Amino acid sequence: MRVYLDHNASAPLRPEARDAMAAALDFVGNPSSAHREGARARALVEKARADVAALVGAAPAEIVFTSGATEANNLALRGVRPGTLVTTATEHASVLETARALGGRVAIVGVDGSGRVAARDVVAACTADTTLVSVGLANGEVGSVAPVAEIAAGLAGLNVLVHTDAAQAAGRMPIDVTRLGVDLVSLSAHKLGGAAGVGALWVRRGVALSPIATGGPQERDRRAGTENVVGIAGFGAAARAARATLHDVAARVSSLRARLWDGIRLALPDAVLNGPADEPHLPNTLNLSVPGVAGESLLVLLDLAGVAASLGSACAAGAPEPSHVLKAMGRTDVEARNGLRLSLGPMTTAEDVAYVVETLPRLVAQIRAGKAA
Repeated sequence: MRVYLDHNASAPLRPEARDAMAAALDFVGNPSSAHREGARARALVEKARADVAALVGAAPAEIVFTSGATEANNLALRGVRPGTLVTTATEHASVLETARALGGRVAIVGVDGSGRVAARDVVAACTADTTLVSVGLANGEVGSVAPVAEIAAGLAGLNVLVHTDAAQAAGRMPIDVTRLGVDLVSLSAHKLGGAAGVGALWVRRGVALSPIATGGPQERDRRAGTENVVGIAGFGAAARAARATLHDVAARVSSLRARLWDGIRLALPDAVLNGPADEPHLPNTLNLSVPGVAGESLLVLLDLAGVAASLGSACAAGAPEPSHVLKAMGRTDVEARNGLRLSLGPMTTAEDVAYVVETLPRLVAQIRAGKAA
């Protein structure tokens, strides 16, 4: 038996996306070509653009396709070329490392013990030369949700653009770019059931953005290079399916997550929740630690027992450093290495949850017995 609880690293390909990609393989034209084959390929891209836009309440013309959320984050930060940039300590590495690489002043705002940032702290960190604020909508390690709309409202009327990385939020919680009040939103296909290697940046109409990939007029001069027609077609199909089932799936997955945590907590009373105990939080994400139990050892044993999980962001897998997210939440280096992330998805079943609730305490006991011996 295999139980896949690592959807925040990459979600399984949705059947709708698989079908759309298979059909797109028969389209031989370049979307930029003027002949009939090119027009058919272009139509596929534009249909997907409309579907991705609809997922976040945007206009299709505001969607720029990229190779993923990492490139979208780079395009947002490098394309705006901020003076002072304000961000948070728990952002994805593609935001934090890019912010530091830009060479300007970066103000990094801290979070509380549950991984939440206060809107007032972000607004207070902005100065007269701040041109961009980048705050992720939902954290993929611990599931905390940031008050992005409140931050944007607090900066209204100022010459400050607001970017949010919504890769973990899209398809898992409702997103409306107008209600958020932001200027730039990063998205990822493979987090919501599309293929890896495709993403998008929503750019509010009127926002000036310099391309970081040049050499062609594609994506309205914002991202040069022939579009990945097959991947984009899958992205559109996945976005359409996610939008149609969002509320039902979120409710079901949230219930399964609660059952998972209740079962683990009952069997392991000393287990520690890493992340928010109350709303708002991602409905599918559970991060926990078991005192005295190395996260890496537990992860290996879970895999051998048929459960796919992770210690945190897949982009940091194998890194010797402890989770920067858990450290920002006040955890020690040892505690930050021991966080176990279980992230559920649309195909997760009650049987999957029951198996993990049964298996995890047994593996913890095995580790502890080995230490005692």
